[in-house]
Amino acid sequence: TMSGGIGAKVIEHPKKFFGSARKCEEGGSLTILATTLVDTGSRMDQVIFEEFKGTGNSELVLSRELADRRIYPAIDLTASATRKEELLLDDDQLWVSHAMRRQLSGMGTTEAMMDLLGAMKKTSTNRDLIEWARAKT
Repeated sequence: TMSGGIGAKVIEHPKKFFGSARKCEEGGSLTILATTLVDTGSRMDQVIFEEFKGTGNSELVLSRELADRRIYPAIDLTASATRKEELLLDDDQLWVSHAMRRQLSGMGTTEAMMDLLGAMKKTSTNRDLIEWARAKT
C-alpha cells in the first residue's frame, strides 16, 4: 500500500501504459497527453500526482488566477517547463529562453503572462520573438 491508502497495484496499469511511449521500435514515437487534478484537498489525488509527476517530458500548469481574470492562455509560466530543452533549442535560443524565464520569474503570474502576450503581439514569428527578447535583456 502506498502513502494515502492507495494500493500499489492500482497504479501498475497506468504506469505501464505511460511507459510504453519510451518503448517504440524502429524510431517511432508515441505521444501521451495526460492531465491530473491537484490542490483538491484529496490525499488520493495528491498521491497519484506525485507518482506520475516525474514521468513526463514537460509540465503545463494552468492558472486559476488567469482563467478567473479571463486571460488566455491561462498558463502559469514560471511553474510550466519542459525537460531537456537543450535538445529542442539551439544555443542562442536556449540562452534567450533562460533569460526570458529569469525575467518572468520575478513577476506575478498575471504580469508575466501579460508581458509575454504583449511581446507576442509585437512579433509575428518565433524568430522575431527571440530577437525582441534578446534586445530586451
